[in-house]
Amino acid sequence: MAHDVASIASHFDLGGEPVAVEPITTGHINDTYVLTTVSGGRAARYVLQRINHHVFKDPPRVMENVLRVTRHVRARLGQVDPLLAERQLRVIPTQSNEGCYRDGDGNFWRAYTYVEKAVTYDTVPSTSLAREAARMFGLFQRLLCDLPAPPLHETIPGFHDTPRRLERFYQVLRTDALNRAGHAATEIDFVLENAAICAILPDLAGKGEFPTRTVHNDTKINNVMLDETTGTGVCIIDLDTVMPGSSVHDFGDLVRTASCPAAEDERDLSRVAIDAGLFEALVRGFAEETRRWFTATERDHLVFGAKIITFEQMIRFLTDHLAGDLYYKVHREGHNLDRTRTQMKLVQSIIEQEESLNGFVQRAYCE
Repeated sequence: MAHDVASIASHFDLGGEPVAVEPITTGHINDTYVLTTVSGGRAARYVLQRINHHVFKDPPRVMENVLRVTRHVRARLGQVDPLLAERQLRVIPTQSNEGCYRDGDGNFWRAYTYVEKAVTYDTVPSTSLAREAARMFGLFQRLLCDLPAPPLHETIPGFHDTPRRLERFYQVLRTDALNRAGHAATEIDFVLENAAICAILPDLAGKGEFPTRTVHNDTKINNVMLDETTGTGVCIIDLDTVMPGSSVHDFGDLVRTASCPAAEDERDLSRVAIDAGLFEALVRGFAEETRRWFTATERDHLVFGAKIITFEQMIRFLTDHLAGDLYYKVHREGHNLDRTRTQMKLVQSIIEQEESLNGFVQRAYCE
């Protein structure tokens, strides 16, 4: 569906006239555009984004979270690094001073300042950048440790509720409305054989052994912006899923997306494995910002966090494939099944290296 982006932009307090619009085609969930405006002969860029209200059922509550988080992060950084604080995400309010605008078709839109001279990576080009990206996610958690009450809204209920994801998989598998299960027998069997691990972290949380923290919940490597010249961290983006959760899940998703050089939908599975050097860089960077306040239980379950979050993501991709690609955007036939197979291979790689990966964790947190 085509959108009148210029007209939508007029509802935001941009302070300039739009002169160019460029769509950004990456990302699975939201529709995103870079908007250039000119005022007084000076150009400025903004990110204009349609919030997928099929995924995020209450966009205004999502934006309440985003506003609270971005303001808090800027305020905390402003005390120690004002220049870095100025490079953080800033929500542009609507003309009526709201966090988002609802158009005549029922779509919700938001705008941010564009973070200039910063880049993201879908895969990690070096161990130094892996370490810096991990440090930024650790810093993000540290900055939010003192976010004032009340807790953030739960923007997707049960987002990392792995047993719930497993139950949804069972439901879709039983129905198999599109007759796709026959082409995914190996992947289905893998889920069934390893299903018991889904209960481990919920059981620990139920015993009070895991603290609930304000976490990102979607720590893909391309949600970290790095300075294009120095490679140092600038800011964390894609904040729709920032809400109460587990630091173990955050680190696990970072490992899932950043410790394998192959893309998330790589078809050549011989290229898919956990790179031990990248993993070590990630855990050292993450530990740099978290070792002083992490609990021993969190630390001791970091590798398991990588395994369970990768397994959970495999379940999600496989469920979406069986259900007809309703959640994730697909760009080819069987795209979600390709993603499923990549995640399965990563889980297998973590299992094979589990002892050595735990050794990296212990050394990083003892430095």
